[in-house]
Amino acid sequence: MNPEKPKNNPLLEIIFNVALPSWLLMKFSGPESLGVVLGLITALAFPIGYAIYDFIRTREANLISVFGFFSILLTGGIALFELNVQWLAIKEASIPALISVFVIASGLYGKPLIAKILLNESIFKVDMVYNRLEELGKTDEFIKSMSFANKLLALTFVFSSIMNYLLAKWLVTSPAGTVMFNEELGHMTLMSYPVIAIPSMLMLVGLFVYVSKVIKGLTGYKFSELMIEQ
Repeated sequence: MNPEKPKNNPLLEIIFNVALPSWLLMKFSGPESLGVVLGLITALAFPIGYAIYDFIRTREANLISVFGFFSILLTGGIALFELNVQWLAIKEASIPALISVFVIASGLYGKPLIAKILLNESIFKVDMVYNRLEELGKTDEFIKSMSFANKLLALTFVFSSIMNYLLAKWLVTSPAGTVMFNEELGHMTLMSYPVIAIPSMLMLVGLFVYVSKVIKGLTGYKFSELMIEQ
């Protein structure tokens, strides 16, 4: 038997990637505490440290984590080199935009990312699905449905890109390298969860429901019948 893959803890992810960095940036960036540079470095250390910890624990790195890691480094670079604040909005929009391009490219090469996410062979009996589709002659119809779902997945990242840009333009207006910039950056990080992350997760849930209905409609299988006992 394969060893069980360690599960992620959503509460810890929120604490280390959102809550703690935001709190540190907003409360400890002043000259009377950590200061601008040390406050920023300390805040960014938490999500970077958690990403390294998660990689050591699971021995896996996913695309989202890699993009997130570079996003943090770019944010730190913009602040430490005191670049024009406009670059922050561009950076915030570019990461999800690049992911959306990757998602679309995966569909063009016949390996849609949506299938890898929702039809994971370690969780579902994927062979049962494909065998039934082949028996019923509905493989092409399934491929078309997955292609459509993959485009919807790309749109969720386009939504994230647009909202990231607007949120950065709206909330972060002070020059990089200042106390106010750090505080506004912390506020933006905190606000990104309810404004961007939660709607994006709801979109993914909707995609999951859509794919499950497609599979049931084409094969007759329910997702519960396809799940591998863990």
